[in-house]
Amino acid sequence: MAKAFASQGDMEEKQISFTEVGDGLWAFTAQGDPNTGVIIGDDSVMVIDAQATPRLANKVIEQVRGVTDKPITHVVLSHYHAVRVLGASAYNAQQVIMSEKARAMVVERGQEDWDSEFERFPRLFQGHESIPGLTWPTTTFNQRMTVYLGNRRVDLMHLGRAHTAGDIVAYVPDANVMFTGDIVEYKSACYCGDGHFHDWPGTLAAIRGWNVDAIMPGRGGALVGEKMVNEALDLTEDFVRSTYSPVARVALGGGSLKEAWDACRAACDPKFADYAIYEHCLPFNVARAYDEARDVDTPRIWTAERDKQMWEALQG
Repeated sequence: MAKAFASQGDMEEKQISFTEVGDGLWAFTAQGDPNTGVIIGDDSVMVIDAQATPRLANKVIEQVRGVTDKPITHVVLSHYHAVRVLGASAYNAQQVIMSEKARAMVVERGQEDWDSEFERFPRLFQGHESIPGLTWPTTTFNQRMTVYLGNRRVDLMHLGRAHTAGDIVAYVPDANVMFTGDIVEYKSACYCGDGHFHDWPGTLAAIRGWNVDAIMPGRGGALVGEKMVNEALDLTEDFVRSTYSPVARVALGGGSLKEAWDACRAACDPKFADYAIYEHCLPFNVARAYDEARDVDTPRIWTAERDKQMWEALQG
């Protein structure tokens, strides 16, 4: 390859923030790295998204132990990506919950995704030796399920395809707060390599319809208050549409992947070049948008080898 992926050179440790977004609700964020949510119930704790390794999960646990000594009994995984799920073993939770579709995607492409992300994110996978294997849920659901942490209710919902086909959100009614996973980002690029561009805006509209008071997005800072929530929803939708439209025009006109990449950069660089992980995501976003424009509904599986082939095609 002419050069490495941007993510392979991203080796600087990020500053951790642990922000309360509602009563007993916390957002673990780290300057554009994957976020983790924490829901403290009457007698136990739920974690939303597990981090890439037990090493990183232990950083979450350290923050949790600074605010509660209640046991972590539930880990909810918003989707199947390795950087979200492979740290789950560190929590020793009784229940690990995914959507049925997300579990199916672990079956179909979990190992390939792990291999691909491991090659692209060396910093996140430091300490990978402690990962016991693929993360499998103990519980799955289709559209909706409710978990009670004592009296505290958490609604888990599949509101539509977006970042992946199996995305779920966690909604805490007593605080009117939602944990969205990578359906929503804040001043961080959306990774669309396994996404569904046509469906994503509708899923964002469904989230907007809940009129929540706070959101913990998949990446970027916690969003507290109506203004920040709506700004993040607007920016995420703009990112998705701005990525897809120029690529689709090229693809439907018979142009090459490299021409689609150039068109996407022309449209998106002026607006999003300063977003976290923008360069990390861009080649995968273009490749997926190019496929979807040509009616490839199910994202093709990323492998370490396919990553390299795609990257080489963009270096002309």
